Amino acid sequence: MEWRLFANLAETAGTKRVAVEAGPGDTFGDALEQLLEAHPDLEPEVLDEDGELRDHIRVLRNDENPFVADDGFETELEAGDELAMFPPVSGG
Repeated sequence: MEWRLFANLAETAGTKRVAVEAGPGDTFGDALEQLLEAHPDLEPEVLDEDGELRDHIRVLRNDENPFVADDGFETELEAGDELAMFPPVSGG
């Protein structure tokens, strides 16, 4: 499975795509944990002091927020899932 990272998150990780071992039957939380293990510099940007996603970070599983459409960290992954993480977006 692979995470797609955008803007400053991709800069911090040094890449726009990060492969993780998580797959069908694992959880969204497992995939996030593996991403942060591979790129620990992302953790303070992504998680707060309680280990929760920071309010301004947006995550998607197949173009839907797993914390709205599914079971959050416990969302079970399926084959072909696409994972993405975005920092705050502002325009002018």
